Amino acid sequence: MYSYISKQNLPIDLEEAWGFLSDPKNLKTITPGYMGFDILSGADRKMFPGQIIQYILTPILGIPFRWVTEITHVEKGHYFVDEQRFGPYTFWHHKHFIEEIPNGVQMTDIVDYKLPLGFLGRFAHWLFIKKKVKSIFDYREQKLESIFGKYK
Repeated sequence: MYSYISKQNLPIDLEEAWGFLSDPKNLKTITPGYMGFDILSGADRKMFPGQIIQYILTPILGIPFRWVTEITHVEKGHYFVDEQRFGPYTFWHHKHFIEEIPNGVQMTDIVDYKLPLGFLGRFAHWLFIKKKVKSIFDYREQKLESIFGKYK
C-alpha cells in the first residue's frame, strides 16, 4: 500500500474553491493532456455521495484504461472522497480536503493506493508509477495556479 499527500494554497475563498473542485467536469482541466483523460458519464451534477463517474485514460504507452470511481463521502465546502470501483489499481482511496487559511484556502489531497501484480506492481511503482502520480499532482498545482493565481 502506498500513500501520496499533496498540499496547495490558493488565493481564493472557500466557496470558489469548492465550486471548482466539486464539479467533476473540471477534472479534465486539471489533468495532464498526456493522460488522455475523458469523462464518459456521471459528470452532469456537482459531487454527491453515491455518484458514479466513468472515465477513460491512456496513461501508459497509449493503452486505454476504463476507470470507475464512486464519490463516497461529501461534506459541502470541506471535503469529499472518491474511491475506485473499477480500474488500474487494486485499491484507490482519495480524500480531498479544503480549509480556509488567511487570504485563501489550503487544499490537501491524501491518496492511498495499491497496485496489482505483487512484485511486478511494486517494481513498476518504484520504476515509474510513483513519479507519474507525483507528476499528475504537480501539473494540477501549476494548472490551479494559472487559473486562480499564486498564493503569497
